[in-house]
Amino acid sequence: MAELSSPVTYSSALGDGQCLAGTFKVDVPAMTVEWSDGMYQVHGYKRGEVVPTLDLLLSHKHADDRQHCQDIVTKILQSGGYFSMYHRIVDARGNTRHVLTSGDAIKDEDGRVTALEGIMLDLSSTLRRETEQIAREAVVAATATRSIIDQARGILMGRLLIGSEAAFQLLVTHSSHRNLKLAVVAAEILRLAALPEGPAELDAAIREMQARALKVESSRRK
Repeated sequence: MAELSSPVTYSSALGDGQCLAGTFKVDVPAMTVEWSDGMYQVHGYKRGEVVPTLDLLLSHKHADDRQHCQDIVTKILQSGGYFSMYHRIVDARGNTRHVLTSGDAIKDEDGRVTALEGIMLDLSSTLRRETEQIAREAVVAATATRSIIDQARGILMGRLLIGSEAAFQLLVTHSSHRNLKLAVVAAEILRLAALPEGPAELDAAIREMQARALKVESSRRK
């Protein structure tokens, strides 16, 4: 019997790298299971170390996902059709992997399910790379936000001859009153400061900020 081949995969998050993946086939009447080399690798084995069975496959499902996966397999064995499951497995080395299992339950002429054929795709590396990228972008965004706020604070300090903390509180008060993010208020200050027609609009905006701050402080004292 020819061995199952592992699929060709592609993940944009991994560049030229491929996702680890394997194919499987289950002979339902005989309850025998075939794995490609990729399936062994996903589960932390080498070919020949274990005999693949449905019980072995189920035993590697994450404890929180096992029952749901079992319910889906039971339903597919009864009704046939396509199936797809995104879940976690714990491989032979104790590593948790995030996988997508997809396949088809094949029926005979009498409508009985005779085989399951499908693919298991290990998405762990893709998810990790994407999470790392999101984290890097968040750091960059946070750094840019701090820079914008610091520049706006510096403008207020220079125009009003006030200290750093007072300038920051003025921005915070204005942000809260207008229900806008602090970075949005700061960006508006920078935009006004960069206008070619001079500081008139900037000064008007600053006066408005001061008036609001005084009003808030007055209401607090009452």
